[in-house]
Amino acid sequence: MIKQPMDNSKVPQDIIIAPVITEKATDNLQMGKYTFKVARDANKIEIKKAVEELFSGVKVDKVNTMNVRGQYRRQGRNSGGYTAKWKKAIVTLAEGSKTIEFFDGMV
Repeated sequence: MIKQPMDNSKVPQDIIIAPVITEKATDNLQMGKYTFKVARDANKIEIKKAVEELFSGVKVDKVNTMNVRGQYRRQGRNSGGYTAKWKKAIVTLAEGSKTIEFFDGMV
């Protein structure tokens, strides 16, 4: 039996889950701010490294994170429940940094 090392490192695809495409997020693109849905246990340093690894030529200046709580949704007349809570990260790119190609058509 081969023992695997006990390493808690995550790959960037586990940290950055999806882009957030809303009206406010697309307005922030002009200021060099990109919004992503990220893993709930990820911290700002991990998010910065993941963005720089996933998108080549990108230099991250700062990362702002926030926990988004689930919204109450009705299920028929009598029952209801909450949607899943998630974490959002707003990544600001440095001045001379390359843009993220995925968002280029949305500005």
